[in-house]
Amino acid sequence: MITVSGPVLQAGCVAVAGRGILIEGPPGSGKSSLALALIDRGAVLVGDDGVLLSYRAGQLWAAPHPNTPGLLEVRNLGIIRFPCLAEARVCLKLRLDPAAPRHIDHAPGEIVGGAEIPVVQLWPGSEVLALRAELALSHYGLK
Repeated sequence: MITVSGPVLQAGCVAVAGRGILIEGPPGSGKSSLALALIDRGAVLVGDDGVLLSYRAGQLWAAPHPNTPGLLEVRNLGIIRFPCLAEARVCLKLRLDPAAPRHIDHAPGEIVGGAEIPVVQLWPGSEVLALRAELALSHYGLK
């Protein structure tokens, strides 16, 4: 086991075109399934169920936990290895929540690891959740 000295966020992270998306939600809400669907659409895994955060030059960065780089839990199949980035700049935080609002006018900011990150809540039961995640990044994510 590797000792971790930086803050660990209990969330997943993938990068879409180099822009990091943190994915959080309660256990069983579909965080890893959303990460898998985004990977299928061209995203790259940063970390599953725990990422290291660092704040540098006004930006938040996520990196895989050193004990699990490249590993993603795929329900019913087990832990599977995927290509993995060493880090990605976090541009959006998605919160999987069955009580997510139907419409939003803007994505409120939340301080995460010292940086203000836009947060979008998504209903986890959607068949087009990965598409909604990409649209959220496009419309509300940091440039």
